[in-house]
Amino acid sequence: MKKAALITFIVLIIDQVSKFLVKLNMRYGEEIVLFDWFKINFVENPGMAFGLEFGGEWGKLALTSFRIIAVFGIAYYIYLLSQKKDTPKGLITAMSMIFAGAVGNIIDSVFYGVIFSESYHSIATLFPEGGGYAGWMHGRVVDMLYFPLFQGTYPNFLPFVGGDSFEFFRPVFNVADTSISVGVGIIILFQKRFFNQEEEEANKKPRPEEKD
Repeated sequence: MKKAALITFIVLIIDQVSKFLVKLNMRYGEEIVLFDWFKINFVENPGMAFGLEFGGEWGKLALTSFRIIAVFGIAYYIYLLSQKKDTPKGLITAMSMIFAGAVGNIIDSVFYGVIFSESYHSIATLFPEGGGYAGWMHGRVVDMLYFPLFQGTYPNFLPFVGGDSFEFFRPVFNVADTSISVGVGIIILFQKRFFNQEEEEANKKPRPEEKD
């Protein structure tokens, strides 16, 4: 459980510090070019990860509520895993990264609308006198990591998109999104190693004798 708590703490600190730095030093839409393929591009996401949106104000409230419920479920699952001595450490690491990323974005959704002013026309202030830009659970998630690795044009023979330009990787995201994605990726890559052990233990348990 200590390992899960440490991973969660580290991810949350990096995530929230990076968001505060961007929010308090950049205007919405402002961009800092570090490399041609790596830019800090300040945007705010009212919905899901990687700039996706979900159903207006009620959709936002439903999404935030679902995230909170899901986080409690993930936390309980991590607790159960930590109680088993033979649980693979990689699985606990992956689940902790998913948990930390989810909590990081929940903090934005729940609190940022109350503690920050708008960023559209000026740099935001913390705890503004007139109140924040939104109510509880209606804050926008701060995104800033932008990796336009390369640009190109779709071949003309492709239907619908032939001749159109494209950019990879277009979505803007944050540290919390990255943590979730890495955690999910670890589970996908090592799922056989993580879960085969549990299946083997279940198979070793004696079956109840069949009655005549």
